[in-house]
Amino acid sequence: MRKSKLISVVVVVLLCLGLLSGCSTKQSSESKGKFVIGGLGPLSGSTAAYGTSVKRGAEIAIKEINDAGGMKIGDKKIKLELNFQDDEASEETVVSAYDTLMDQGIDALLGTVTSGACLAIVDKTHEDGILQITPSGSALKCTKNDNNFRLCFTDPLQGEMMAELAVKQLGYKNIAVIFNTSDEYSTGMKDAFINKVKELGGNIVISEAFVKDDVDFTTQLTKIKNSNAECIFVPTYYTEASYITAQAKEKGMNLPFLGGDGWDGILDNVTDKSSIEGAIFLSPFFASDPDEAVRKFVTQFKKEYKTTPNQFAADGYDTVYVMKAAAEKAGSTKSSDMIAAMTKIKVKGITGEVTFSKNGEPTKSAKYVEIKDGKYTSKK
Repeated sequence: MRKSKLISVVVVVLLCLGLLSGCSTKQSSESKGKFVIGGLGPLSGSTAAYGTSVKRGAEIAIKEINDAGGMKIGDKKIKLELNFQDDEASEETVVSAYDTLMDQGIDALLGTVTSGACLAIVDKTHEDGILQITPSGSALKCTKNDNNFRLCFTDPLQGEMMAELAVKQLGYKNIAVIFNTSDEYSTGMKDAFINKVKELGGNIVISEAFVKDDVDFTTQLTKIKNSNAECIFVPTYYTEASYITAQAKEKGMNLPFLGGDGWDGILDNVTDKSSIEGAIFLSPFFASDPDEAVRKFVTQFKKEYKTTPNQFAADGYDTVYVMKAAAEKAGSTKSSDMIAAMTKIKVKGITGEVTFSKNGEPTKSAKYVEIKDGKYTSKK
């Protein structure tokens, strides 16, 4: 009996020590003096430019905040850190990358960068109760839970705004569409665009699909060339758009192109910039904007990384400042407190002034970017 009691006591002591040890790894940001932002996005593969840009933009913001002493929580100043993992824009890889971040300990999640990967973990982040802000995941369900927020426009909103531009401002009546049927970003924008064009009295004369990893668009472009389309809407990322526009020029097609925010960065991905001359796409940011805050960011980004930032870099930058604003408004770095504070903040960022609804959606102004003389310019 005595031996059994002794064993029981030892077990209880060991369990207590284990619990105490576990608790010591979950220190609050206030007690450990740092706020760790977990980041998820592609740093390799065909969409690596997006993840790399978001990561770099976040790094610029964190350096600025830390150089100014950190963020103020109560009477304490807390420094920020970034732990950014490569999710390869993969719905499988992102799960293990997220688990790695949680095991290492983070206070909020910046990510993911792409919609498909984001949809793969939104329920996991909800179960964990962590504040998640995607800088650029635009699929509707990226904000399905009360802990999920986004900085960018939704796919349907982009589609509607581009339809308004095409029909009401540019006066196009007969429009062609090429979209990626394998991608929620592309299909979501396409559906909203088509519906809005019809609502405004325009015509979709042809809608052509392709699938992931396609690089030959001869069939689709031939059909469009033989139609009476006045312009082509391409709701894809810039990689596919660069193939489509180049092949259209080879076929002697002079139709103007319209796109969504995934086109940002296309100038660095084409060999012949004349193939996208006059193209217009939606973006909350462009590097030649004369705004003082934008100029400061662009200068610092070029100094650090020897390249010009795109809208994904700006999204990463602003997302960090949104997290800072939420924590300072809450007076706490607990995710539940920051989540509650998200609807009470207003942040003037380089992608515009933004507020958030209880559904996780941003309210902000859009900018149309036109490619003129091989440069991004503001479309008035």
